[in-house]
Amino acid sequence: MRISDVLQSKSLKDVVTIRPDAGVRELLATLAEHNIGAVVVSSDGTTLDGIVSERDVVRTLHHDGTVINNVVSAIMTTEVRTCSPDDDLDEVMQVMTELRFRHIPAAQDGRVVGIVSIGDLVKHKIDQLQFERDQLDSYVHQS
Repeated sequence: MRISDVLQSKSLKDVVTIRPDAGVRELLATLAEHNIGAVVVSSDGTTLDGIVSERDVVRTLHHDGTVINNVVSAIMTTEVRTCSPDDDLDEVMQVMTELRFRHIPAAQDGRVVGIVSIGDLVKHKIDQLQFERDQLDSYVHQS
């Protein structure tokens, strides 16, 4: 299974992005509006400047309490680990687990083509295992 399989199955096809100069209030509204936990930070909507998550907001709030007055670029993660649509799902899951992050942008030719969460990957994996189980069950009962 590849990351491209997960991206194709997601209901949200477009990558939600936010500008680095957007305010944190706008970020919070975007997260709530789309019911997501992280947003790709992009100056032009396709390139990757960073990523900002609920966790970034909480950590900044805990650290200095002024998160609401910041702009996204002040709290975003700038060294972003990405994956490719051709990457193996299990390998990406392992990286996400080892590095303890829940969202990873998928990039191809320097452009963001999607974003997947650990929940997306687990759901896809469970769906695939269920399909295989059903196929085996059908095969056994046909004999």
